[in-house]
Amino acid sequence: MSAAEAHARIEAIWRIESARLIAGLARRLGGDVGLAEELVQDALLAALEHWPREGIPANPAAWLTVTAKNRALDRLRQGSLRQQKLEELAYSLQATAGSDDGHEVDEAMGDDLLRLIFIACHPVLPTEARVALSLRLLAGLSTAEIARAYLVPEPTVAQRIVRAKRTLAEREIAFEVPKGEALRERLAAVLEAIYLIFNEGYAASSGEDWMRPALCEEALRLGRSLAGLMPREAEVHALLALMELQASRLHARTDAEGEPVLLAEQDRGRWDRLLIRRGLEGLARAQRLGGGDTPYALQAAIAACHARAARFADTDWSSIAALYGRLAALQPSPVIELNRAVALGMAQGPAVGLAHADALRDAPRLARYHLLPAVRGEFLQRLGRLAEAR
Repeated sequence: MSAAEAHARIEAIWRIESARLIAGLARRLGGDVGLAEELVQDALLAALEHWPREGIPANPAAWLTVTAKNRALDRLRQGSLRQQKLEELAYSLQATAGSDDGHEVDEAMGDDLLRLIFIACHPVLPTEARVALSLRLLAGLSTAEIARAYLVPEPTVAQRIVRAKRTLAEREIAFEVPKGEALRERLAAVLEAIYLIFNEGYAASSGEDWMRPALCEEALRLGRSLAGLMPREAEVHALLALMELQASRLHARTDAEGEPVLLAEQDRGRWDRLLIRRGLEGLARAQRLGGGDTPYALQAAIAACHARAARFADTDWSSIAALYGRLAALQPSPVIELNRAVALGMAQGPAVGLAHADALRDAPRLARYHLLPAVRGEFLQRLGRLAEAR
């Protein structure tokens, strides 16, 4: 195996395993996420040094775990870690003694990852910090990769991550999954961060690229991990279903030159049928769990209407308009009402859609929202009122 091939495999292993490794070590270190990440990165550097020469071990995650623990023990011996961490780390080392053959199985790893997700998306952190820390700790992206994805300077991302870790340490945020009402509050923040990552990939807010599919893939991976860790949470399945149904259209949303392709003109043969099937199954699961009337589930149901239509002309616009009505009742928003206007215009004719859109012209939030005049122009054109449409 060449050095380049080894480095590519190590990078893939890091993306898959880093979050679980950081989570497991953070638990052993009393919840110090920053220190855990640093030690796991030390283990990664060791892997980059040894694996290209010696070969990738049978269980890379166990090798990295043991190496990270040894790095922590070295620091303890050098006196560079706080003394109170000694007993916690010594206990974990004793518990895994003799496991250097790479076959250690850590049964708490799933719970650790769930704790890490809730830490990275804690409400004490600003939204942009939650997103940056999530991509760093949970998706395994480098600071440079996050900066490129969001088109911000790398030092800005680095500062957000450093401040987030400092805030978590200063507030002494417990490395645990909240319970009761606290769980509901924190879960909302987790889902919001994951969906923000997905949306930035699905429709980039800045830059030359229309989409950034890599961000969509990372959000999907986070959503699937969360669904596996919280199988009875309807909102988790609803969000994952929404992202999978939307992601199914990614390959058809741009042409060969990278220009956007409108929904009505997309080649539906390029839609990902596997993602559609998984999305529909996830939506059904959320509904069975009693979450059919949550915002993510209603948005997923709208996406499902598009996914089920073999042709644009087959779209059930009446159902979509009704779903937007239910969504607006839960989350009053002029943007949702504008989407509803589009659906009404498709279901009942442009005059109905235009009347609904015209009622939104004085909404402050839409004063500089380009899609309002775009929607009105489309309806006016369909009504033959071309001068107004222009």
